[in-house]
Amino acid sequence: MDHVPIRNIPVCEIEPSPENDKLYKPVCSTDPEIVELARSIEKHGIIEPLVITQDYYILSGHRRFVAARIADLETVPCRVLEFNRTDDPDQFLVLLREYNRQREKSFDEKLREVVVTINPNDAYQSLIEHRAAQSAVEGDHMAIGERKHRAAISFAKRGFLNAILAVLKDNRSFWPLSDRQVHYRLLNSPPLRHSSKPDSVYRNDPGSYKSLVDLVTRARLKGHIPMQAIADETRPIVTWSTWPDVRGFIHSELQDLLRGYWRNLMQSQPNHIEILVEKNTVANIVKAVAMQYCIPMTSGRGYCSLPPRHQLAQRFKTSGKSKLIILIASDFDPDGEEIARSFARSMRDDFGINNVCSARLAGLGKKKRRRGSPWLRRWQRRGRRRGKVPSPPAPNASCRLPVRGCAPGRRG
Repeated sequence: MDHVPIRNIPVCEIEPSPENDKLYKPVCSTDPEIVELARSIEKHGIIEPLVITQDYYILSGHRRFVAARIADLETVPCRVLEFNRTDDPDQFLVLLREYNRQREKSFDEKLREVVVTINPNDAYQSLIEHRAAQSAVEGDHMAIGERKHRAAISFAKRGFLNAILAVLKDNRSFWPLSDRQVHYRLLNSPPLRHSSKPDSVYRNDPGSYKSLVDLVTRARLKGHIPMQAIADETRPIVTWSTWPDVRGFIHSELQDLLRGYWRNLMQSQPNHIEILVEKNTVANIVKAVAMQYCIPMTSGRGYCSLPPRHQLAQRFKTSGKSKLIILIASDFDPDGEEIARSFARSMRDDFGINNVCSARLAGLGKKKRRRGSPWLRRWQRRGRRRGKVPSPPAPNASCRLPVRGCAPGRRG
């Protein structure tokens, strides 16, 4: 190779070998290693010349070629062989493998190199037979049944769909929402489920909810609603973080190094504070506030089960604080009142936390304020005793948390 003269060839005239992407992993310009190589070339130039054919197809140096383009080089040093790719494609493929024999390769790339050396027809037939044997499933198969098609979204459903889209747009910062969260927000300004049926007003009943779920499903499948806008946290999906090799794992770990630091703003507070949310429908809204102050939040989904209670008690005991304050976001109804009391009682009676104080958070919607909630009436009575009736907070205003001397937290 040393006897082959080196020439500077314009980058725009050089062509990557199509066979290279079939034999090896395609070179991606966003690959961190390629980006680092481009920085090195900008600083030091190309140290090892590329090897190309007379018709300027690359035999060795595809990674350097991509990095040189990122570095905006006009020419690159090349060794030009007296051989054309089009003269003998099979010989070109063999040379491509030989010039890359010493590079670090994955298992798949090594396998493809072996495939080059054997008869393609025999290899393909052997592969088909192997896959057929491996994919064979023994036993009784479940019949899927005949193909079914979902009904198209009719014009009469457009008003209903537009109301759903408006809810998603207004709550964009809280995505993903659940079907039930969309359901409760539609009740603030109920649309018609069917524009030609005046009695089809959306209500808080199973029929309306079923219509909502069906329409949201069809709208997502048709692309009217982004898939990531709706989630169902009651049906968790478990996947595993894996890497093709150790290098990818190390790169991922180093890339995220020190990014997870978050100063605990609760450590300077005299009391340990926790937030309990009765329903998942408001959990992501309360979570946005709790996150700013580093306050742990538990979604009880009604009467909270034992494991979350035990974990909360453990966090309190680990904090070393002498008093536990539980801020509870629950409905202003008898069930919500009892949920708030029972949770505090459980902390005292089941886990021996005697110094526990519970307080309920208040967030009022327009309907709740018009009807006059117990909280609003207490607010007005307190104002009358002081000689005036103060204006209540704006609807859906975030409650001021009883936290002293701390600013909203920020991720490091």
